[in-house]
Amino acid sequence: MTQSTVAGGVPAPGADADEAVKRGPRNWRPLLLLIPAFVIVTLFFLAPLVDVFIRSVTDPEPGFQNYVWLFTTEANIAVVTRTFGTAFLVTVVCLILAYPYAYLMTVVSDRTRNLLQLFVMLPLWTSILVRTVAWMVLLQDTGPINGLLEAWFGIGPLPLIRTTFGVALGMTQVLLPFMVLPLYSAMAKIDKRLLPAASNLGARPITAFLTVYLPLSRPGIFAGSVTVFILGLGFYIIPALLGSSRESMISALIQQQISVFLMWGQGTALGIFLLVATILILVVVTRLNKGASLFPGVEK
Repeated sequence: MTQSTVAGGVPAPGADADEAVKRGPRNWRPLLLLIPAFVIVTLFFLAPLVDVFIRSVTDPEPGFQNYVWLFTTEANIAVVTRTFGTAFLVTVVCLILAYPYAYLMTVVSDRTRNLLQLFVMLPLWTSILVRTVAWMVLLQDTGPINGLLEAWFGIGPLPLIRTTFGVALGMTQVLLPFMVLPLYSAMAKIDKRLLPAASNLGARPITAFLTVYLPLSRPGIFAGSVTVFILGLGFYIIPALLGSSRESMISALIQQQISVFLMWGQGTALGIFLLVATILILVVVTRLNKGASLFPGVEK
């Protein structure tokens, strides 16, 4: 029996200290591998972010007048409301379209699943500007969609472009993969025998889906919805090309203040507001969805 133990083999109070001495000093050298990442994040993210915040409270003069302008101007409130409303609308539409598509990917054969994944990934390999210009051709008053509506149903031309509908449609097409992939990642881990088991126990198909399958797919719904909503807040090209001045969003307002009016203080105040709003959304949604993860395919 050593000096660090007492009768019965129970460690003495100083046993942990003795073991720490034997292990020697902690090896900090692996942490040196984090230095390049820390330098890159500091130079290309933290430093510009600090500069943007400083400009928002010093341009054209020190103070919070830029934030007062942001929250007291009726036009700004309308733009902010439109931005969040459009992002929420696109999120709901993407969820409605992506949920059955992701479920289909989990029940088909491997060959068909690879084909469905290809259809999801293919738009990501095409420039967003090219896709937006294609939507401009399709949605214009004399475009193919209005032409078919007028030829087949005698309707038209409908105002599809330069409207909130056109902006939401273009954003949905771009953001749909970011909803499908998290949903599929969560659904692929659900045991397919659970729904038949619930039916055998007397549950109706809709009841089994709502009480068994839907709760288990909640991590994918959470991750996809948060991703699509946050990405939708910062869209610029699609609202600029498919919308009009009445459908402008925060990103267009930032560009206008900085590039057109040279009001750097007001533009950076809008940027800081958008960043803080995004962080608050993440915090609130994470608190409301305890146990959920932004990465449903990765275990905590």
